[in-house]
Amino acid sequence: MKIFHFMLIPCLALLLALSPVKNGYEVGDIATDFSLKNVDGKMVSLADYKSAKGFIVIFDCNTCPYSKAYNERIIALNKKYSKEFPLIAINANSPDMSPGDSFEEMKKYARNKGYTFPYLVDETQEIARAYGATNTPHVFVLSKDQSVLKVAYIGTIDNNSRDASSVTKAYVEEAVDALLAGKSVSTPKTKAIGCGIKYRNS
Repeated sequence: MKIFHFMLIPCLALLLALSPVKNGYEVGDIATDFSLKNVDGKMVSLADYKSAKGFIVIFDCNTCPYSKAYNERIIALNKKYSKEFPLIAINANSPDMSPGDSFEEMKKYARNKGYTFPYLVDETQEIARAYGATNTPHVFVLSKDQSVLKVAYIGTIDNNSRDASSVTKAYVEEAVDALLAGKSVSTPKTKAIGCGIKYRNS
């Protein structure tokens, strides 16, 4: 009996080591709310938007060339869907690793670009880790289902990061349009294209 018990412990440890560890949300998961500081100094939560049918949550930053290339398209998404699917941008980059993404630089960037949507700082990086955000920009479309928010789309904004005029698949727009029409999202997940989020060592 003692021999069996002795052998069982390393076997269990091996099974635990081989078990897949979930890293962030998958399509269909329920997203939790958050409370993060906006560039205007106010705290913002998804619960603040009582009439929203969902959200376009984008992990973004000031410094990534991909983020800059998508900047006007992000502004356009907000203008198109702000009433029903508000856009929320979140910067999780560590300012120690990327000084151009400090909160002060975020305020300047939002002001210069004329942002009319929240641009939040994820100082602890807890929200980005919870979502499983890896790149900037990285989009999570959330659909409100009664009292919960379900992840309906994860990935990139469209299929041409370099040239907006050459886009043939506007993934985020297609996802939101489908949800507004009460339909399922035809392409629920794509690969996020952009710079890696500057995470601190955990």
